[in-house]
Amino acid sequence: MWVETDAVDWAGLEHNYGSAEDIPGLLRRCEGPNPDDADDASSELLNLLFHQGGWVCSAAPAALPFVLRLAATPQVPSRCALLELVAMLAAEAGRVEARFLDPGWAPAWTQALPRVLDLLDDPEPEIRRAAADVLGVCDSPGELVLPGLLRRWEAEDDLATRLELVLSLGQASLRTPIGRHGARVFDLLRGLLDSPQAQIRLAAVHALAPNDPGLPARRLDLILEAVRDPSIELWRHTSSVQTGVLGVHHWAAGLTAGPAPTFTLGLLADHHDDEQRISALAQAGRLLSQWHSPTDVLLPRIVSRLGDPAPEARFRAAELLACLGPAAVAHADEVATLLTDTAARTTRKRQTVGEAALWALARMNDPRCLPGLIELIAGARSGFASASAYYPTTDLHHVVLPALDEVLGYLPDHADRLLPSICSRLDTATDDRLLDRLCGGLADWGPLAGAAVPQLLGLLEDDRTWVAAAKALAGIGSAQNDARDLLLSRTSDAGPHAELAAWAYWRVGGEPEPALDVLGRSIEESRFRHPALRKLAGLGSHAAPCADRLRALTADPDPWTRVEAAHALWAATGDTETALPVLTTAVLDLTKGTYLPVMLPALNHLAQLGQAARPAAHLLRDVPARDQRLRTNGGWRGFVQDENVRTAVRALFSASGLYA
Repeated sequence: MWVETDAVDWAGLEHNYGSAEDIPGLLRRCEGPNPDDADDASSELLNLLFHQGGWVCSAAPAALPFVLRLAATPQVPSRCALLELVAMLAAEAGRVEARFLDPGWAPAWTQALPRVLDLLDDPEPEIRRAAADVLGVCDSPGELVLPGLLRRWEAEDDLATRLELVLSLGQASLRTPIGRHGARVFDLLRGLLDSPQAQIRLAAVHALAPNDPGLPARRLDLILEAVRDPSIELWRHTSSVQTGVLGVHHWAAGLTAGPAPTFTLGLLADHHDDEQRISALAQAGRLLSQWHSPTDVLLPRIVSRLGDPAPEARFRAAELLACLGPAAVAHADEVATLLTDTAARTTRKRQTVGEAALWALARMNDPRCLPGLIELIAGARSGFASASAYYPTTDLHHVVLPALDEVLGYLPDHADRLLPSICSRLDTATDDRLLDRLCGGLADWGPLAGAAVPQLLGLLEDDRTWVAAAKALAGIGSAQNDARDLLLSRTSDAGPHAELAAWAYWRVGGEPEPALDVLGRSIEESRFRHPALRKLAGLGSHAAPCADRLRALTADPDPWTRVEAAHALWAATGDTETALPVLTTAVLDLTKGTYLPVMLPALNHLAQLGQAARPAAHLLRDVPARDQRLRTNGGWRGFVQDENVRTAVRALFSASGLYA
């Protein structure tokens, strides 16, 4: 084998990190004899040849026959990992556009297919499963793979391997031409819906669902019975699923698209197993993060888990109530009982149930969260995030806590009780990041944070802390004679914060000229103009000298620039004729259920136009009734995004007199 390997011009081939000349060495290491080194080599091989997918590189077809030879050799310790690589490459080859598929892959795969079929008869069941997985995900037509899969099904006695075979038979039967065995496969799969084994029945539903989308809804009882049965652990041993309760629940949830809560309600029914109850809450989070309508029916079940014996279940229930926030206010008393619950999750941050309850009460604007927050502000140990974190919108709900300043942002109504502890911390804080975040929270509170001004003036004098203080003072915005000279002196700095200094100087009662000068330069020179444009809008009519440039920027390719330029132009000149179409265009896709972050400021700016924005309001009249959440982030942030955009739409309706 190695003579043939050495005959390949690996240096002339390419993988995800460049020249493929390192592939032969990795292949040799995969052979062993050291199992740990073989595993490391197979992982590196996967990274080089597959990485994150998106294409099939020229080194992949060259490596394929050698990878399969190793996978077929009993003494090779990394056989399963090598077959996993083959499965990933074979699946990607069937997904990518032709221009991302190396021309050598198709002939290499044609030669490789018989080797994969032979592995269905390997003495080791995990190798048979891996081979079946490859045959399920590859793009070879059913007529080439169904005979081998059927033959293996008839001989197979390992239950986990039988599960894999059912899934692969279903996948292969979708690839035409199916051949003469197609009808037999469909009859077999339909018959397995009545199998005495719960997981075989579940596998059959998965296998048949692509051709019969209504089947999961009709056999929901079958699915729920299987995923709540102890035999669900069999899926950990499969090659394609390789997961336990949480993963199988999520996989099964994918069979039932849309907002219907029936499956999730079934999962939330009481169960003796902690993992089952925790996973049920995960599926509730998945559903609620995407849809509004299940809230009322799922809420009582979630609340009932606040008393669950498993700390993770209590934490997840409280965290979900925090995500729902205002919609869960009626259950604040139940949440408050957990404030002293010190049981911790098994995560790196060791967040406690009590912290999740505190977060939930903050989202509900309930003052019972304040004592705990005051302790956190003073420096108590915290499982809250140390910085803002953003998660993608997937069909998983990310169970996380926000940063402390983000929690404070929901409590402006209680600023008077929180400010003394914040001011005290400002006097003693040595962590620049903490200081910056506390000052950012004060800025968000605006004039309500006025009591912190004396501490902020002290920070303004320090070269290390003045930027954080300036942000807070700009947000608070009250006239402060003591701050003006200090801020004005910093507007002439060549550093990156001159814009902030000039803006803060204006906000504390200074003259507009320094801000106009600095911001005018910024919109000409900066790559990211929209922060400066937003500040220009705050100058109102003082920004009128920039009108021509602002008008030009309303046609900029960047949507953020267009939106903020349109607003600044209106604020400076009252020009609604230019601003209205720009802002309306920015929010138009909300009518299709599409949300982008730039839409929230656009909606707020439209509301400022008053009755002139009624045409935009009319276009958005059906948005509040949409069931799907409008968001671009996962976790709690997605819920908040949806709340904010709907609030902004309703504010636009009111300001424009749409329903007057």
